[in-house]
Amino acid sequence: MSTDISGMIECRPGARLWGPDDEDSVWVAGIDLFLLNGGNAYDGLACLFGVRNSFGFRPLAEGRGFPGDASQALRAAYAPSAEAPGDVYGTTHVTWAELAAADWQETDASGARTRAGAAGDGIDWGPVWTVMRTLGALHGADNVRLVVWFF
Repeated sequence: MSTDISGMIECRPGARLWGPDDEDSVWVAGIDLFLLNGGNAYDGLACLFGVRNSFGFRPLAEGRGFPGDASQALRAAYAPSAEAPGDVYGTTHVTWAELAAADWQETDASGARTRAGAAGDGIDWGPVWTVMRTLGALHGADNVRLVVWFF
């Protein structure tokens, strides 16, 4: 059985202007992951999110759940999946700050596959990282996140 991924990039533009605790510093939808990432290579899912991790990667953002402060658009996109909980698993999120600080040369358990080789800029994840990098430069790296779930 295959594993598919859904998700969305969000940003919090008000946080850079007024601080993260300001009432106007809410998360807003950026772009659906479907438009940016055409692949679901399992080594990438493993090193990023711990899904199908037979490779033995140390995942960057495993099992954090759906963020309680998600944007309305993200909630609407996730709602059909949440209504079928037996089909959805591995919901998690990661900020651009965390991704930018990651050791992309870290390897899987065998030492043969790097995180960059599984999910770096030169792989299907490249367009996702480009959008997150751009939004991070505009709004701050902690104010950009990718929220994903699997089915």
